[in-house]
Amino acid sequence: MKMSHHPINYQANENSPYGDLTREEFYKQHQIFHRESFMLNRENMKVFTQTWLPADYSSSRNDHQQQLKGLVAMVHGYTSDSSWLSELTAVAMAKLGFLVCALDLQGHGQSDGFPGHIPNIQHIVNDCIQFFDSVKSQNPNLPSFLYGESLGGAISILISLQQKYEWDGLVLNGSMCGISAKFKPIWPLEKLLPVAALLAPTWKLVVTKPLASKSYKEEWKRRLVAKNPNRRTSGKPPAATALEFLRVCKYIRLQCNELEVPLLILHGGDDVVCDVEAARFVYESAASKEKTLKIFPGMRHMLIGESKENVEVVFGNVFSWIEERATKTKLSNKN
Repeated sequence: MKMSHHPINYQANENSPYGDLTREEFYKQHQIFHRESFMLNRENMKVFTQTWLPADYSSSRNDHQQQLKGLVAMVHGYTSDSSWLSELTAVAMAKLGFLVCALDLQGHGQSDGFPGHIPNIQHIVNDCIQFFDSVKSQNPNLPSFLYGESLGGAISILISLQQKYEWDGLVLNGSMCGISAKFKPIWPLEKLLPVAALLAPTWKLVVTKPLASKSYKEEWKRRLVAKNPNRRTSGKPPAATALEFLRVCKYIRLQCNELEVPLLILHGGDDVVCDVEAARFVYESAASKEKTLKIFPGMRHMLIGESKENVEVVFGNVFSWIEERATKTKLSNKN
């Protein structure tokens, strides 16, 4: 397993993911070509999108596809966005030779939508497929991988089920395969959710503590998350969103046996947000011929929030797995 070389470990501080550099200086230092844009989705909403790739790729499309190892489509978690901490992972992957793409989910970051409001996950799945397909169509020969954190993991599973043979690998990091009993709404609130979602869909009644306090072990990283200028909500999902999350977890439990894509699942053993046993169930149920489960004892929900040594272990696993499968896919395509 390789060292992760994740910028969170050697550059970020509690005030900025870029350390003492500006964002532009950060990208220049890492020799990354970064592009931002907006796309209009099916509902005529503006969705913020980003791509990253090594700056020294050839200007010829055919040549740069030969040089690039693959494409990684990233899906962020609830209350997060595709920038700030997420983009540090994107930069690390781009430095390994991958084209990386991501978007801000509706109601998150710079995308349209009521903050944190996700009454129908399919709309977000549609956004992801629309954007990821557009990037893939411009790079048709690259091995392609989905990487999802937390809620993004659940969305990535739904994308994989919908686009069954269109991805070469799926990485789930702290994935929302089930919501931890320690984090679910207390009874009878859970039973009242359907009524609350109908009468007051944006009423925030469910979670009492901000997600970051339970998710990130390192205190300085919690402070860094709180300073994200694009952060629009800090926890407490609205009633309609909470109900949809419970429905999605139930759907994944029923359908995960249809997953056939090569699969890597990483989960913190002390995750009190997303249920580690639900992640184990997905691993055991998936029909994937190649599948790996890594549960890290003592680690929390957001694995990027762990100590420097633990981040090296976790993301070393992620990067090695994606690189190995990219090489394998390219070889099998040649044959």
